[in-house]
Amino acid sequence: MPKLNLTRREFLKASGASLFLAGIPLPGLTKDKPPGTISVILLEGGMDGLTAVPPFGDPNLSKMRRGLTPENYLKLNSFFGLHPSFKYFAGLMAKNNASIIHATNFPYTKRSHFEGQNLMQGGGLNPFSETSGWLGRALDLARTPGRSMSLDMPLILRGMSGNDNFYPASIRSSSNLMTQLIDSISMSHSKEGSEVFKKVSIKSTQKDSIVPRNPASLAKYAGKAMSQENGPLSSVIKVDQFDTHAHQGSDENGRHGRQLALIDDIIAGYKEGLGDAWDRSIILTLTEFGRTVLENGTQGTEHGYGTAALLAGGAITKSRVISNWPGLAKNEQFEQRDLMSTIDYRSVCAACIENALGLDHDLIADKVFFTPKLPRVYNNIFS
Repeated sequence: MPKLNLTRREFLKASGASLFLAGIPLPGLTKDKPPGTISVILLEGGMDGLTAVPPFGDPNLSKMRRGLTPENYLKLNSFFGLHPSFKYFAGLMAKNNASIIHATNFPYTKRSHFEGQNLMQGGGLNPFSETSGWLGRALDLARTPGRSMSLDMPLILRGMSGNDNFYPASIRSSSNLMTQLIDSISMSHSKEGSEVFKKVSIKSTQKDSIVPRNPASLAKYAGKAMSQENGPLSSVIKVDQFDTHAHQGSDENGRHGRQLALIDDIIAGYKEGLGDAWDRSIILTLTEFGRTVLENGTQGTEHGYGTAALLAGGAITKSRVISNWPGLAKNEQFEQRDLMSTIDYRSVCAACIENALGLDHDLIADKVFFTPKLPRVYNNIFS
């Protein structure tokens, strides 16, 4: 099979990404704004946590993944490393502004993209059990009804009340789409709310702008919007192509390595756009499942269970790798094929909500994730 030689620029053009902003202030509802902002990077397809954050201290890693583990990983501690594509994220780890959760996931084990993506966005007890999303419900509880600036509202941001998507029917697809959307928001919002988008849209509406599809530019745009006094409280960026059944690769130039570099670029874009607001921000990644421990016959991996997740933002003041490591031996794997998940990722999401929106953990556990006894891991991440 011929080797594909894509430049970084060509790869960015081929990789689609979508941006959604939520908690856009409505007139008269901005007095008691929560303390921070929360952003989610959705990684559709199933990110391989064992390649992204290789546990080189586990002797079974090299036995089962000879062609998937990067040789030039960045050493985090005596057990875990970081994929070389995460150069910017590694810098944030060094500055105590980033952390990693390993051997984690939502409690879903059926390995279906459709069910897994629904559950990670809906946050319900079962796939397709909820018509609202966990972040939308959290925004409701924070009493910050607002609107999502998007053509199609992602499930994760759908709330029970005011978090509806806003995309006027009068807008038609054209080269100045963003300008039309901003103008429509301006006409329907108070001066307080609409000025936010006018301020952050100048560069994105210029002739040579690449904001619509470049993930890093989307993140920078979102960061600028959230940095404004009455800007959105939340953003979601969705990136796909993480389903690496074949020719996954191990280093920066491999298929998976290039996808990981996109995550790195997105986090860098957020930091640049947020400016001083970085200090009160939290960014987290979300993927429907991990990949199998054992490399398959086509130099790739199959759908799995446990994975790794990245957290970044000024709200983190001490970097760490948080893990209750289950081991990679056959008898330690989930169903003798997958990395076991030992940390319920809903607890991590709950901690991020608690930090950014100022909500009580018990309220989040009960009303957002419908699990009153959900463990609280806030101090593990933010203390």
